[in-house]
Amino acid sequence: MANLLASEPSAYLKSAAHQPVHWRPWGEAAFAQARAEEKPILLDIGAVWCHWCHVMDGESYEDPEVAEILNRDFICIKVDRDERPDVDARYQRAVQALTGQGGWPLTAFLTPDGEVFFGGTYFPPEDNHYGRPGFISVLKQVAELHRSDRARVAKSAQAIRRHVTESLDEAKGGQVTPAILDAAAAQMAGLFDVRYGGFGDAPKFPHPAAVDFLLARWHDAREDWTREVVEKTLTGMAKGGIRDHVGGGFHRYSVDERWILPHFEKMAYDNSELLRSYLNAYAALGTPLFKEVAAGIVNWVLEVLSDGERGVFFTSQDADLAFGDDGDYWTWTPGEIRAALSDDHAFDVIRRVFDVEVPGEMHHDHEKNVLWWKRDPAGDDEWPVLKDALKQLKVARDRRKAPFVDATAYVNWNAMMASAFLHAGAVLDRPECNTLALKVLSRIWAEAWDDGRGMAHVIGRAEPRGLLEDNIHAAAAFLDAYEAKGDEAWLVRAIAVARHCVRAHWDEQAGGFFDLARDRPGAAYLATPAKPAQDAPTPSGNGVAALVLARLSALTEDREFRRLLDRQLATFAGAAAQLGLHAATLLRALDWALNPATRVEVSGPRGEGGAACAMHLVALQAYRPRKIVIRRSADQPAATVCVGTTCSLPVATPEALANLLR
Repeated sequence: MANLLASEPSAYLKSAAHQPVHWRPWGEAAFAQARAEEKPILLDIGAVWCHWCHVMDGESYEDPEVAEILNRDFICIKVDRDERPDVDARYQRAVQALTGQGGWPLTAFLTPDGEVFFGGTYFPPEDNHYGRPGFISVLKQVAELHRSDRARVAKSAQAIRRHVTESLDEAKGGQVTPAILDAAAAQMAGLFDVRYGGFGDAPKFPHPAAVDFLLARWHDAREDWTREVVEKTLTGMAKGGIRDHVGGGFHRYSVDERWILPHFEKMAYDNSELLRSYLNAYAALGTPLFKEVAAGIVNWVLEVLSDGERGVFFTSQDADLAFGDDGDYWTWTPGEIRAALSDDHAFDVIRRVFDVEVPGEMHHDHEKNVLWWKRDPAGDDEWPVLKDALKQLKVARDRRKAPFVDATAYVNWNAMMASAFLHAGAVLDRPECNTLALKVLSRIWAEAWDDGRGMAHVIGRAEPRGLLEDNIHAAAAFLDAYEAKGDEAWLVRAIAVARHCVRAHWDEQAGGFFDLARDRPGAAYLATPAKPAQDAPTPSGNGVAALVLARLSALTEDREFRRLLDRQLATFAGAAAQLGLHAATLLRALDWALNPATRVEVSGPRGEGGAACAMHLVALQAYRPRKIVIRRSADQPAATVCVGTTCSLPVATPEALANLLR
């Protein structure tokens, strides 16, 4: 039996095509073979950007002894979590029920019917002193258990299935009141790291939705502590090693609580959400550092994570070049920095600002340093030296072989980045961002949308489809395009996608949106309905759906959207209250429902250069939570601002509109 992954479209699956394991892609054929041969299934879920996936591939799946056991005793299925987030979400819950934690690589052992009875994440090749059993030992024990004690296997599978079924429905009803927002803000305050910013301790992940939620509360109430949380968190990440100071953009998370040592992979979804947060914070607070960080994300995406000719945003950039490499592309020895710079003074400035010392931060090579901003330059004359030195470091790093970029065009992540780029086009006044974003969204509409079946998961590919996230993120991005351009066609498209979500995903009986379309066939766990409320790792489908309904209600005054919004929020109010930080997108939607929106309407002639065009840009640039912008054609320029039911008199200049919005 040959490995069947070479013809798969996924870069992650293709990367395993050479392995001696008889891998099969996810599908009924693999389950049918497992049933026919009465063998358990090994399910490996990972991603091309995942460091520990590469480690386990190199240590175990490329080992002939491991492959021999797997090929003899198991049916082996490999899944790309980016291609099949629906599969990943369900089997993550199962392994979390067993071990208390999930992550990638996910290593699950299934019955031939797809029920989990044992699992974990990374397994070392041999038993080690951290208490992790070696993979060969695990394989032998699991195979023997399945052969000799089917009753025990069935009992374990049933218990895990019950937990998965219960946990996948995150809906919990409640009354929609301001107390939920107050309690969530208090919970975030309790988790806030007062020393280094962010929430919780190591490992530390960005929580951009929570930052946006607290920034909105600061704008409304002007409480000093909410501003402190926002500023310290965004500043901590901006100065830490989690930010790529040489090339722009952010790595996925920080191993330590100080934001210094990152997991080096760079994800489209992280950078799109962080771009929005830094833009919002710059628009609200005027902090130059936040503008600089946002511009860095944009520059990296334009250079590395997009194709302007085709109109597409890519998925991710790997942490490493190959198995055994631990972030070497991103890190520096003092000698490498000295060789890249033109003089000793530049080297001295970089060394002091970015704490370049021996030993550095990387355990596998004590000379390797992660660049993190420890101190400012010593004087005004050193700032231009620092800026020029960073350019020289980028030139030197560009000569290195760069980690792999996954160019798969996922609809949900393309929509998220397009939304962020439309925001950047306004706040940073960079029209090229708008051009690319609109090109991407036009491709999504032309190549991914089907009137009867909704959005596909990958631009230009018919299957898979039926995922709530693809549909609802596209609807949100179409609304952003409507506000940015004033073109009614984008609003029509957003409404069409939202109504499809109601037809295909909405639970009229209990409220809430299912993550998969009801008519989509599903084997094994895929038949289990799920209503996600947590932002993990992307904004929850139900949270984004609530925001889309809130915006459509404000833009169209269609009472059906408001009815659905109220039902949606009542369905998840209890969950939002309990989850707090991890349901920040839902909390932002609750904020929309409970507090007045700002409606900015700009009228006037179309075309560049006029007062109406300038006022439209001012409206898009201004920070106000719960803001909608409407552009209309008229003979004379005029703008009004309404907050709730209170409206201003019309104004006719950008300066007057800016004053109104302030």
